[in-house]
Amino acid sequence: MIVFDKPNALTDTPLHYCPGCTHGIIHRLVAEAMDELDIEGKTVGVAPVGCSVMAYDYFACDMVEAAHGRAPAVATGLKRAMPDNIIFTYQGDGDLASIGMAETVHAATRNENITIIFVNNAIYGMTGGQMAPTSLPGQVTQTSPYGRDVSLCGLPIKVSELLSSLDAPYYIERVAVNNVKNIRNAKKAILKAFRNQVEGKGFSLVEVVSTCPTNWGMTPKQALEWVEEKMIPYYPLGVYKDQGAVSKEEV
Repeated sequence: MIVFDKPNALTDTPLHYCPGCTHGIIHRLVAEAMDELDIEGKTVGVAPVGCSVMAYDYFACDMVEAAHGRAPAVATGLKRAMPDNIIFTYQGDGDLASIGMAETVHAATRNENITIIFVNNAIYGMTGGQMAPTSLPGQVTQTSPYGRDVSLCGLPIKVSELLSSLDAPYYIERVAVNNVKNIRNAKKAILKAFRNQVEGKGFSLVEVVSTCPTNWGMTPKQALEWVEEKMIPYYPLGVYKDQGAVSKEEV
């Protein structure tokens, strides 16, 4: 009896990610959501520049490559041109929260019926470990060797909190993939985000607190511990906006 198998929506291509990087886990959760909703055949993913640039090798659905930060704009065009298709973006924090912040905010405030998977590992991964908009106060990076100085660089951007302040977006949740319990919750959130699009409800974004052991200068085990001890306290997990949730007044 098979109790664990590769999702059909993932290809057989070996992942190129560093040891301890949780992109592979997130890829699997996205693919499982496609399998469970039976939408792979009509799904188009958008991968921009960053560690996820090669996502087109890993997902079995159609994929489009976008310029750095422009994935939400490309996804908007795809969804409007093919409204019956399921469109998702897979973006890192340097891509989504820096050069692509305008595209993200405007897609959210239009409540575009797309799904965004936002991977927050608090650093620029592919380009060598520079400080990102999400790097923590005091965090050492290639461009903040003495730690992020908030008096010079400002405070990190909390994307889920920022987008949830907008009236339009349908669903915003922050999850993590550093342990089994959090991975299960992340799976539920990603599945819900895709289901929202299938049902035509509008913009859904799942922020996934992730690791980058190589650029953090840590072992995989240390990176998972750092997520728990440093990142989650600064980026609390939970639902930040859900227009489909039943309010206390309605109960």
